[in-house]
Amino acid sequence: MSAEIVALGEPLIEFNQTRGDDRRAYLQGFGGDTSNMAIAAARLGAHAGYITRIGDDAFGRMFLSLWKDERVDTGGVVVDRAAPTGVYFVTHGEQGHAFSYLRTGSAASRLSPAELPAEVIRNARVLHVSAISQAISASACDAVFAAMTMARDAGTKVSYDTNLRLSLWPLARAGATILASLGCCDWCLPSQDDARELFASNDRDVLIARCHAAGAPVVVLKCGREGCAVSNGKRTEMLRGHAVADVDATGAGDCFDGAYATRIVAGDDPFSAARYANAAAALATTGFGAVAPLPRDADVRALLATASA
Repeated sequence: MSAEIVALGEPLIEFNQTRGDDRRAYLQGFGGDTSNMAIAAARLGAHAGYITRIGDDAFGRMFLSLWKDERVDTGGVVVDRAAPTGVYFVTHGEQGHAFSYLRTGSAASRLSPAELPAEVIRNARVLHVSAISQAISASACDAVFAAMTMARDAGTKVSYDTNLRLSLWPLARAGATILASLGCCDWCLPSQDDARELFASNDRDVLIARCHAAGAPVVVLKCGREGCAVSNGKRTEMLRGHAVADVDATGAGDCFDGAYATRIVAGDDPFSAARYANAAAALATTGFGAVAPLPRDADVRALLATASA
């Protein structure tokens, strides 16, 4: 059976600073926005797959084991014997969490259009990509655009997260690439912070309108603790966030993306899918790391039931 939701991008081994007395202590985990998305979708019941390159190293083997355990199809994964698997560190302070990366020259940065697994993309119902994958190298950026074109030609829906990382590329280049990508997707999932940077506005209606103007039919603006705003171009709805015992927001947006795609594939409309994803993302903040706290479907439904009681 082919994966119905396929993500493309870079996986990263994560070292997340714990909040105990020893600020030098880090918890090893797994990250990479699109890998997180695929795992979130799989945990929530979707048949998910991943397209990437990993190093022929201990970290790459750890990812293969993780994806196997999480039931993420690895038919689109290539082991690169000439480049390493990337790594990042998460530190926590008064301004929230901050990221430090060791990813230059990673295996995933060597993604290229020529090596894309065409059948994996064409047989999927959703392809998920993000701006981070476009930022890590010119060839990876080309691969993302080629994958989106391949998906659209095959009738596969394209999910796009703007995931703006200005440490990877300048705003002007990021903005031009993201605007072009918005015209290639079926729905986009920008964070409110990303959209503010891209469109120089604090007005949510303006941010949503700019995404629609760039070509995105459906816009889901992720607003952190405040929830999310959903628009299909005719109707906009603000969905409130959930009060949870949050400790680490790493990967919450990726969880949202995976949950949203899972519910769209299940037949939900954009508003119902976003309501579910909103609850899933809240639960993803209740533990440390990008992957460990990703919820199961029963957890999400329990939170939704509590919220509606």
